[in-house]
Amino acid sequence: MNIKAPIIMELIFIVISVLVYITTSNTFFIFNFLYIGTAIAVGLFMMSKNNRYARNMIMLAVGCYLFVYVGILGHENLSLSGFWYYLSLGVFEGAVIHFLIAKILGPLLFGRGWCGYACWTAMILDLLPYKNPQNERKNWGYVRYILFAAISCGVCSLFVFKVANLDSIIFSLFILGNIIYYILGIALAFYLKDNRAFCKYICPITVFLKISSYFSLLRVKVNENKCISCGKCVRACPMDVEMLNNSRKRENGTECILCLNCVHSCPNDAVKL
Repeated sequence: MNIKAPIIMELIFIVISVLVYITTSNTFFIFNFLYIGTAIAVGLFMMSKNNRYARNMIMLAVGCYLFVYVGILGHENLSLSGFWYYLSLGVFEGAVIHFLIAKILGPLLFGRGWCGYACWTAMILDLLPYKNPQNERKNWGYVRYILFAAISCGVCSLFVFKVANLDSIIFSLFILGNIIYYILGIALAFYLKDNRAFCKYICPITVFLKISSYFSLLRVKVNENKCISCGKCVRACPMDVEMLNNSRKRENGTECILCLNCVHSCPNDAVKL
């Protein structure tokens, strides 16, 4: 990894923090994005020094901050239900800003980097023993769309039926939803021998991510002149991305989480970010 990457990442988050502060006049967002940017930058620097645990450390630093500090202690629902809730209220804060930057507009720049470096569900799943998929991919991707529709319609119904105590309900959904995600994600990982099975088949956030990450500027590419088609990059990929060509239509191409396992596994230095 180029040593400039940590500096560029820090600068990007400084710009984001300033822009969001100007938009909201909320000083919290300066601290918020500077913390996230610094955590990622430090982790990327460690990755440039070939620290094998650097990405896990980034995920724990960012994921725990968002889930525990902002989510649980700050009483902020940063999940899909929270996004639809605050968006329906017309509130440009918390979950709405989080989704716009991390999961809707941001992926146009950095693809599914959220999944590889900040997701509080995946930070636990990546610690499980099946880092490389042990079985063929299932045709269960439709589940994410069903869950996405169910959550979206469920939040809308709260407004339609004018349910009371919405704030408490939405926060409870955040806690309960994440407990279910952890249980289901861990169970699927062991059942399918694949740490990222939840991400591939269940996670509703990927409905947003698959669209915007298709156009991502930041992509892992292969030098086809240097590639010897050994397949090591494909076997090392936790998301089953077909890395042997640079087409945006390559198999599972929108699911690349920029973990760089493919880069590190290539014996001919043909794969680069």
